[in-house]
Amino acid sequence: MEPDNIEFPEITPPDDHARSAAIALHDKLVKPAGSLGRLEELGVWIAACQGQSPPRPFTRPRVVVFAGDHGIAAKGVSAYPAEVTAQLLGTMLTGGAAINVLAAAAGASVRVVDLAVDTEAPATRAIGEFKVRRGSGSIDVEDALTADEAKKAIRAGIAIADAEVDGGADLLIPGDLGIGNSTPASVLVAALTGSEPVAVVGRGSGIDDDAWMRKATAVRDALRRARAVLADPVDLLRTTAGADIAAMAGFLAQAAVRRTPVVLDGLVACAAALVAEDLAPGARRWWVAGQRTAEPAHALALEHLDLGPLLELDVRLGEGTGAVTALPLLMMAARVLAETATHEQAGVSGPLIAAPAS
Repeated sequence: MEPDNIEFPEITPPDDHARSAAIALHDKLVKPAGSLGRLEELGVWIAACQGQSPPRPFTRPRVVVFAGDHGIAAKGVSAYPAEVTAQLLGTMLTGGAAINVLAAAAGASVRVVDLAVDTEAPATRAIGEFKVRRGSGSIDVEDALTADEAKKAIRAGIAIADAEVDGGADLLIPGDLGIGNSTPASVLVAALTGSEPVAVVGRGSGIDDDAWMRKATAVRDALRRARAVLADPVDLLRTTAGADIAAMAGFLAQAAVRRTPVVLDGLVACAAALVAEDLAPGARRWWVAGQRTAEPAHALALEHLDLGPLLELDVRLGEGTGAVTALPLLMMAARVLAETATHEQAGVSGPLIAAPAS
């Protein structure tokens, strides 16, 4: 029988000795210190996460797409009908979605998990091992999940993270798929950053002004309910999230427990990350922000997590697409440390004046 409470062990931070060694190594390479800017910072972070300098090249980056429908979509908060979630799920499974194409180009593989898609179509049975329910409650007037469903979803995320790491994944990218999912994500961000509805409501899938007003009303009403349970992250997920976002929160927290680096994508992933940081304080040190979108709630979430984005290409699709687009930067950052010659190896003179300490 599973324990009733969701508890994560204390998070071990990335290794300071490897971080210091990577910084020192950068100073020895045939380039002016700091001349590769954030690529150097990124390589140092990778070394710290791996606990070694120079870091190993990534060999099995893995995208995991968490799919689910949301009851709030029935209130007209999206530019697309709810049945599109299941349709896109089928496209992903046949390799035709944008995330499949971008991941293949970046050297990553894709796994899709159906947590709460409102379908029982045969094509989804193979990915439905962790399915919690079909859809979610309409969060403006009711809870997204029951208490048991919220815990089941979080545990699903934990199990998925464990399976991926045990299977050899050395870098994880959580993706999202679900019509209407930016509405619960916006509510989570507003609740956890103390923001008002008007500050978090964006255009999501490309909604018009009327839909924006409906979305703002839904966020306002859902936020009122979310604030009543703000002290308990599991209750917050139950009230506000949906099984897909709750599972993603568990996945992100467990990735940090397993000392595995994560690249965050857009609003939905970062909303789940805010909750994961409450579930497992210190988990954010194992994450890097792949991008920042134009969604106002996304910027608020990144600021709250103290994560600076690697890219700003306004990739707002979800699915993990923005994060996987940043993946080559991580590959480069690791290889610079591992493969660039030192001044001594190359017989190249160092600077006449030492660089100031950073």
